[in-house]
Amino acid sequence: MRGLDFSQTPHHVGVILDGNRRWAKANQLDSSDVGVANSSRGHKAGAEKIIEFLGWCEQSQVRVVTLWLLSTDNFKRTPEELDALLKIIGDTVDALAATGRWNIKAVGALELLPEWLREKLTNLKPTRSDGVEVNVAISYGGRREIVDAVKSYLADADAHGRDLHEASEQLNIEEVSKFLYTAGQPDPELIIRTSGEQRLGGFLLWQSALSEYYFCEAYWPDFRRVDFLRALRAYSLRHRRFGS
Repeated sequence: MRGLDFSQTPHHVGVILDGNRRWAKANQLDSSDVGVANSSRGHKAGAEKIIEFLGWCEQSQVRVVTLWLLSTDNFKRTPEELDALLKIIGDTVDALAATGRWNIKAVGALELLPEWLREKLTNLKPTRSDGVEVNVAISYGGRREIVDAVKSYLADADAHGRDLHEASEQLNIEEVSKFLYTAGQPDPELIIRTSGEQRLGGFLLWQSALSEYYFCEAYWPDFRRVDFLRALRAYSLRHRRFGS
């Protein structure tokens, strides 16, 4: 911590919280601790890490954090595992909101979620004018976000009386950015993925064009403050070329 240059701290950090199920498998309490129950234990351990992690972000002067909690691909899981995961996500959002420390915003294709969770996420309201802005990416896919942004752009163009030719002529990077789930927020300078996997999987596909990546071997429930500080240190030592 003493060796970090906080003038080089990324303003927006995205995190792929990976490895919950593998953590549960590696930490089985007994031979009967398998299947959905074991998977849920991993997801609960991962959820418990989030508040601790956001505290580290506050200490490090990070302003925006995007946490990938549920991908659109996760809907391919068994109904039993998906239902358990959605319940944990709902409890996690409640716990984050109850702290009163951060503004929580849900980003993703919320219409794919069950009504009880969609209503909970839709009703999240800003409560602070300071502190870390926390995006919880739920039912999120990078390609889906871009498609939704273009659809919203075209709907807005139609509502303002522009025909398809005019709308296509005016379509550009800045216009699409206005309709992303994270519109109005800075793009992430740093994206962290835990569990040793070295791929983005579509996370913040549009926004991460110029991001720096940091891959950590630890499963998300085992992610430590020193791992986070190492990620910040690695970021601060990089010479960002911004695509040039």
